[in-house]
Amino acid sequence: MKVLLIGANGQLGTDMNRVFQDAGDTVFPFVHAQLDVCSESRVAEVLAETQPDVVLNTAAFHKVEECETKSGLAFQVNGTAAMNLAIACQRTGATLVHFSTDYVFGGYPKNTPFEETDRAAPLNVYGASKVLGEYLIPDYTDRYFVLRVCGLYGIAGSSGKGGNFVETMLKKALAGDTIRVVDDQVLTPTYTVDLAEAVRKLVLTGKFGLYHLSSEGECSWYEFTRHIFEFAGIQAKLSPVKSSEFTSPVKRPSYSVLSKAKVRTLGFSLPSWKAALPRYLKERSEKNPLPFRTPVQAV
Repeated sequence: MKVLLIGANGQLGTDMNRVFQDAGDTVFPFVHAQLDVCSESRVAEVLAETQPDVVLNTAAFHKVEECETKSGLAFQVNGTAAMNLAIACQRTGATLVHFSTDYVFGGYPKNTPFEETDRAAPLNVYGASKVLGEYLIPDYTDRYFVLRVCGLYGIAGSSGKGGNFVETMLKKALAGDTIRVVDDQVLTPTYTVDLAEAVRKLVLTGKFGLYHLSSEGECSWYEFTRHIFEFAGIQAKLSPVKSSEFTSPVKRPSYSVLSKAKVRTLGFSLPSWKAALPRYLKERSEKNPLPFRTPVQAV
């Protein structure tokens, strides 16, 4: 395939680039300085030049707290820019792959995984801006995959490109900090390598539509953190707390686990988060060794 990758130097984009190239695809990687998704004319120009079969849009305004104060930019990047991509893809015959989020949920109580057919009810501007993109894309192209993902972490996040939750926890532990993590927000952490591999498989099915795509299983942020330190062989000063103990301008879902029943009907799924985490720790230790031995066996 000929693949146009938008946001190629980001956490998800980095692994998308690697996975698709390793599979033999021709990838045209673009970073923000080369392609601003908010520029309708530039989007049309790049698609006309590259003539891709698939457009992978990993660009997003996902700094959740900043979205609250820069709502116009959030809705532009996550909403209307997605529409512009859909229009350009429909014009050129390309398939659009656009990433959304578990944060489209949270506005009503639920304690079982959300289905694609469940009503979106975001609690914050970021989630609402992503809902806008989800709604606009099908209006402008019939060749699309909108993929809701959850709790992403990848190697690019460990090399200074924005960071990720795992790296933040490792740094705090190595600094000897007292670490307090919420145990009343439940999600599914997802390794971006696993996600990228699943995305390519899904694209090849040609079964367009909205899908939930994340690792299997669920955990609280506290449980995830506990396993990070266990797999990394760290004794950390970790304790659970409630969300109410943190002051934040952003409301976050207390439960945002995504059901993967729909994608399983196509014959594949991602590994569990418990199996993925030690693989991530092993890969990142090879690139950026920690000052201790890193066990890599899953539990």
